[in-house]
Amino acid sequence: MHVVPSVTALADLAGTDLGTTAWQVMDQSQIDTFATLTGDRQWIHVDTERASTGPFGTTIAHGMLTLSFVPLFIEAVVRVDNAGFGLNYGFERIRFTAPVRSGSRIRGAVRCVGTEAVTGGVRARFGVTVELEGSARPALVAEQAIVWLE
Repeated sequence: MHVVPSVTALADLAGTDLGTTAWQVMDQSQIDTFATLTGDRQWIHVDTERASTGPFGTTIAHGMLTLSFVPLFIEAVVRVDNAGFGLNYGFERIRFTAPVRSGSRIRGAVRCVGTEAVTGGVRARFGVTVELEGSARPALVAEQAIVWLE
């Protein structure tokens, strides 16, 4: 965990690999809950019987469910002390590069790509690779921008 003493000290992280999170299981109950919350109940995500004969041999997580882990992975490797709050500023790029099968384990490798001063704080961009255990390809590659205000 990188503990940053202030919002302005975020600039010191630019270009730094911040670490890799612990593995987390993407289980069917998470997939089902996400499907219910979003209304995306496509069979490839929720019908375990049909998906068992589908292209992946089981259900797969929604890409957006996998993406929702990105902020959690950033939070797991960096903490900004003495900040008023942080705001999700958005994503610069997102690529879904491999399916996350139900029961798979994922983790995030996080890098601070860059920072820039903004009124009242700092905007930091984090590159996050969502690694998929046992796969040569990551599940997801994304760059998220977060604005921390003092």
